[in-house]
Amino acid sequence: MLQIKSKYKIAKRLGAQIFEQTQTQKFALAEARSGKKPSRGGRGGKTDYGRQLLEKQKVRFTYGIPEKQLANYAEAAFATKNPSESLHRALELRLDSAAYRAGFALTRRGARQMTSHGHLLVNGKRITTPSFRLKTDDTITVREGSRASTLFAHMQGENASARSIPHWLSVDLTTMVAKVAGDPAYTPAEIPLDYPAVFEFYSR
Repeated sequence: MLQIKSKYKIAKRLGAQIFEQTQTQKFALAEARSGKKPSRGGRGGKTDYGRQLLEKQKVRFTYGIPEKQLANYAEAAFATKNPSESLHRALELRLDSAAYRAGFALTRRGARQMTSHGHLLVNGKRITTPSFRLKTDDTITVREGSRASTLFAHMQGENASARSIPHWLSVDLTTMVAKVAGDPAYTPAEIPLDYPAVFEFYSR
């Protein structure tokens, strides 16, 4: 699992959208008090290489994956007809990412941990690999013995449906079941990640 020493330090350089914990009013106020403009890529963004590096880092930290794993995803996606769409699909269809998107976890890091600890089933089978690749019609279920855990307390009560669920997932928070209903769509205007810059970085 990717270990992150200082989310706030990284977010100041790459942007608040990198981590759920920094997408808060408190973080925005701290940035405002510092007198700095909101980050748009940091000091390295002045050169093509710097810009590509920072965009690559944004993707890596957003999904919390190691460098080698992202490089492998990018290499496989670059060989397809639509590289950006393929890379986005591969990242979103990871079990940890889908569990986060479905509302099973409050953060992607939390989703990685609950997957590694065996709290989730895919099509009835216990999966402990966060990078497990899902496909259409796969079903993610919280293991029966884990449902009473405090890990899933946020799925009950008035806050259970607060998160917006993406169109490609069908979720029943009451039964703690999510189904992959289709493929994640890559819409550049809605997704603050520059995948073309990632391919440029790895093409150097």
